[in-house]
Amino acid sequence: MGALKEYLTSITTSKSYNKFRDELIAVLAKISKNGPDAYGWAKKIEQSIKGTLLKNANLFESLNFRYFGPVDGHDVTKLVKTLNDLKYINGPKLLHVVTVKGKGYALAEKDQTKWHAPGMFDKITGEIKKTVYDKPQPPKYQDVFGHTLVELAEQNEKIMGVTPAMPTGSSMNIMMKAMPNRAFDVGIAEQHAVTFSAGLATQGLVPFCNIYSTFMQRAYDQVIHDVALQNLHVVFCLDRAGLVGADGPTHHGAYDIAYMRCVPNLTVAAPMNEEELRNLMYTAQLENKGPFVIRYPRGNGVMPDWKRPFKEIPIGKGRKLVDGEEVAILTIGHIGNEAAKAIVELNTEGIYPAHYDLRFVKPLDEELLHEVFGKFNKIITVEDGALPGGFGSAILEFMSDHNYKAEVVRLGIPDEIIEHGEQEELWRLCGYDFSSIIKVCQKLCKGQPTSAQVG
Repeated sequence: MGALKEYLTSITTSKSYNKFRDELIAVLAKISKNGPDAYGWAKKIEQSIKGTLLKNANLFESLNFRYFGPVDGHDVTKLVKTLNDLKYINGPKLLHVVTVKGKGYALAEKDQTKWHAPGMFDKITGEIKKTVYDKPQPPKYQDVFGHTLVELAEQNEKIMGVTPAMPTGSSMNIMMKAMPNRAFDVGIAEQHAVTFSAGLATQGLVPFCNIYSTFMQRAYDQVIHDVALQNLHVVFCLDRAGLVGADGPTHHGAYDIAYMRCVPNLTVAAPMNEEELRNLMYTAQLENKGPFVIRYPRGNGVMPDWKRPFKEIPIGKGRKLVDGEEVAILTIGHIGNEAAKAIVELNTEGIYPAHYDLRFVKPLDEELLHEVFGKFNKIITVEDGALPGGFGSAILEFMSDHNYKAEVVRLGIPDEIIEHGEQEELWRLCGYDFSSIIKVCQKLCKGQPTSAQVG
């Protein structure tokens, strides 16, 4: 960002310079046709000067891109002027803009990771305000993952950790600190993270590849061709599955159930609480489990007393949490806790729905579903995921394949882009929080039509 670089950039982006340059190139080209290669020599001199002063120029200009910069991305007035100048230059161009994360707040500039999303803080002192509770609170799912992974890795030397530039957000940093030779941050390269994990698996290792659900979409091809096709033992932990809240539509993990359950060889599961997450992680690292997907949401769970002994969960086996009458509620993942709250409220009104936690969306627990459809003709499915192709769709497929007839109401993320907001607020707006479940259940029991999607 020296003065000479700035001066050279201001010259090379100006209209007058580029007009003169184009005219000179035309003249030199004519001379070169009838005599020495004047154009070639001029081009070499220009590249030599730019290559010396602007180290990045050679790389891009060798690819036939005109390189400009670097420019200060915080100088908005100059940046706008440069962009306007570049509009009038022909051909492919690359503008190198340099910014500093957290610019303007010294604490954020100094510790960018800590201040990426600090929550409430005092802008003068920089003190991050944390709520103090009288009794233990449930941990974040990501922290349960991080601590559990270290526990499992201590017992199983084959376990490795992989994350694409999300060590803090996914809590992979816990293993990176405890076992630096067995945990890898591969940078913002989700495709590489998956293929690297596949390579580790071919050597008999068991990689836990932790990627936010929304960013796993970038590596979908690698999941299919590098992992599923070879039936490799890779454990995909999809953090931030479902609606994530204030990060908004780019970060919602809405689609992973739909895009994972259609891939052969994959097991796809979602824990309802912290203990279930631990047990699914334990189960996934056991021998001969193949590709295994575990999805869990952003934020806290429901169990302050979460660190319990590991138990293997049979693949594809759900569980009946509450027996009931007339209506069965089928859930997958953490959102099942909203259904549990709804059932407590409904019981006070004399309505007694059954509650089944399926645990696995692939394979489905067909024995459990035969029990459900054999007893109930009114069924509600609840998922923190996209309705098209999701968990509810899987239940409808089962119903159709086995010629059952029932009224099935699917609750989940509708077929539209969901904007930012607090998780509970978005669940309510999308119609699958505990109050929405109560309303749908009441209408079904009264024989009234529901506004939710019906199969």
